[in-house]
Amino acid sequence: MSATPRLPGLTLAEADQLVQAALDVGAERGFPPLAVAVVDVAGEVIVLRRADGGMPMTSRIAVAKARTALLALRSSGEIELPGGIVDGIQHLYGGDFVPWAGGVLITDGEVILGAAGASGAHALEDEEAVGTAVRQWQGRGPVT
Repeated sequence: MSATPRLPGLTLAEADQLVQAALDVGAERGFPPLAVAVVDVAGEVIVLRRADGGMPMTSRIAVAKARTALLALRSSGEIELPGGIVDGIQHLYGGDFVPWAGGVLITDGEVILGAAGASGAHALEDEEAVGTAVRQWQGRGPVT
């Protein structure tokens, strides 16, 4: 009997490590409680966690920011589109398009493995938390 194939990309353990690292960055830097999500290359959630005291809506926003980075092939905060176009894209993707900082790609060289998103603090702090976690994971070094 053959093993079940799996999509290329992150393992559950790697996704969990990224989420925990981002939550740790947020706590260490005094950010409000974050929700952090990691999605696979299909945009499906691998891990989603929300820090104690985090607003419930931040969970969905974190997932949407990760999916936005994946759809745009760039950090969600780098997307600059007129409001009407954003509205159309949000409609096409059922609201899972949030062109605000906080969603970053997870890559191995030039290969996209998935994306991470955070919500709960200021958008730039959200991106700082997940960006730091992803850079740590890519370099396999400590969070700085």
